[in-house]
Amino acid sequence: MYSPYDFVISPKGERYNNKKKVGDKELVLNTEVYNHQFVNRNAIVSSIPTMYETEINPGDEVVIHHNVFRRWHDVRGNEKNSRSYFNEDNYFIKPDQIFLYKRDGEWKAPRGYCFIKPLKAIDKFNIEKERPLIGVVKYTDGEFEKEELVGFSPGDEYEFVIEGERLYRVMTQFITIKYEYEGNEEENNPSWA
Repeated sequence: MYSPYDFVISPKGERYNNKKKVGDKELVLNTEVYNHQFVNRNAIVSSIPTMYETEINPGDEVVIHHNVFRRWHDVRGNEKNSRSYFNEDNYFIKPDQIFLYKRDGEWKAPRGYCFIKPLKAIDKFNIEKERPLIGVVKYTDGEFEKEELVGFSPGDEYEFVIEGERLYRVMTQFITIKYEYEGNEEENNPSWA
């Protein structure tokens, strides 16, 4: 199946990640269809758009927008699928709904974006747990090197948990400064991630 303007993807696993194995039992963490925190965000690309070039290839794993696999209720209480839904195994998504892609075991950011690890606060008089607007580049689109210490403008970060690690997605154009890496920076990755 091909589409001229959309990627065709299928979920990696189920539509929702709301179950956890505890010993030999399965625990359901959430039963609400509208809670975005438990929607699966990982998918496999089945085909790419035919009308333009992209760095993403069929077979790549991608991190997508939380509304793609999500179900919701209309004003009459009827349960509906997202507008991306074609059938249980195929969904059509736009390029801006793909946030990260994995090829050959390595995550990469699409053009125009970086993923940044937040850092623990070092000021003992500060009540915040992390340093604001500063972090270390984890995944890049090539504009910055991995492990570079950078600063970004306020309100331009969007939180993700990728493979158990809390990261911020920041548009490359909003990375405003590159700092000298001092070596005493410690990432802030809470236990809940």
